[in-house]
Amino acid sequence: MSAQKELIQEFMKTCTVEVTPGGAAKVDDFREMLREGTTVYVTFLPGSDFADTVKTVRKLRDQGMNPVPHFAARSIPSKDFLEENLKMLQAEVEVEHALLIGGAVDKPLGEFHSSMQVLQTGLFEKYGIKKCGLASHPEGTPDIPETDVAQAIRDKNAYQKETEMQLYLATQFCFESKPILEWEKRIREEDGNELPIHIGIPGLATIKTLIKHAQHCGVGPSMRVLTRQAANIAKLMTVRQPNNLVLELAEACKADSDIKISQCHLYPLGGLKKSAAWLYAVQDGNFEDHKKDGFKLTVDIG
Repeated sequence: MSAQKELIQEFMKTCTVEVTPGGAAKVDDFREMLREGTTVYVTFLPGSDFADTVKTVRKLRDQGMNPVPHFAARSIPSKDFLEENLKMLQAEVEVEHALLIGGAVDKPLGEFHSSMQVLQTGLFEKYGIKKCGLASHPEGTPDIPETDVAQAIRDKNAYQKETEMQLYLATQFCFESKPILEWEKRIREEDGNELPIHIGIPGLATIKTLIKHAQHCGVGPSMRVLTRQAANIAKLMTVRQPNNLVLELAEACKADSDIKISQCHLYPLGGLKKSAAWLYAVQDGNFEDHKKDGFKLTVDIG
């Protein structure tokens, strides 16, 4: 086994995936596409019923997965509502890991405007949440001024010193490593970030689909790698794998012992089944070095 292959496998061994409650309802048995113990985030979309999240979390747990529910601060009507849902989760599923985001809602439904306000209620600790991911924005976000984004990083680091919860930063998906690595170094050196970072990477999808998702989510500089490819109309329906991105991130982590990037999170933008098959092929070492694309799978994932 080559050193590069070992490096990639090690970097991807803890990669997580995600589903929406709507998508999960269409899956009879997650064990047909996911391996037992896979960590699966359950997204919360604006206007959703949290009961659907609880139902999905229970289904994933019953089928041998490690579910991680999303909480969106601006979609939480009240502190009492938050407590009721945390209590329900613990009573039914005993969740210990959650993801907390601000949420893309222009006008908050209740008293919470940011994830920090939710954290500071102490309710996550009260109801047994031992690990919590917090949203971060390597390429900025149209909803929050850049100065506020930087302050949020400092606030999250300060809160880590006050809690026994294990906090980490979870990012939106990206397509190119350079802007992400520059962001990681900047928040480490300028904002004092000490929290581990889980970098979002796109799952398997056509270039056309990836561009659509990127525009919707406000992905910035790293999207240029897609727009260059999209200049060739014939490539728009080509399914793209994030192989080169993964290789570059893995190599960067090896080269810098101070880097805070610890793992990846896979957004299955083109479908969970195919993206999961790609992930397991990488974890199993079913690929070979390939200069142009970083590496190339040696198995057919359909």
